[in-house]
Amino acid sequence: MKLHICAVGRMRAIDPERRIFDDYVTRFNRTARPLGLGPLTEHEVEDRKGGGMAAEADLLARAVPSIALMVTMDERGAVMSSPEFAAQLAKWHGDGRQDLAFVIGGADGIAPALRAKADASLSFGRMVWPHMLVRVMLAEQLYRAATILGGGPYHRA
Repeated sequence: MKLHICAVGRMRAIDPERRIFDDYVTRFNRTARPLGLGPLTEHEVEDRKGGGMAAEADLLARAVPSIALMVTMDERGAVMSSPEFAAQLAKWHGDGRQDLAFVIGGADGIAPALRAKADASLSFGRMVWPHMLVRVMLAEQLYRAATILGGGPYHRA
């Protein structure tokens, strides 16, 4: 199952978040491959015309592969433990899904119309996180899920 992170905004190579994100993507791709997961790819979109959430939603919708199960990252979404997230990832994989896309909105979040089209919605808690950090945290949780599913020692809860 291919995984996609579709996000508003572009991380520059010099951004500290970029280095951390890339590290976790590399770790995930290496660890998840034997489990039939990956690769994890990133799709960055940017609304240069200032159209707001609606314009960002159009760009995000185009970035999501047409056959993908779409999961929005949203403060209103389900809160899961890392083992629960790993189990959900395994379920989606076991259901025969070929693509799984995680959608991260911009500073104002995800437009309600796009949220309504999502198959699922996840949250990193009731606090609001900067969208660039959500990307890093999601990459880390995907890596953690792969290590849990593979029986690795990374997760120690």
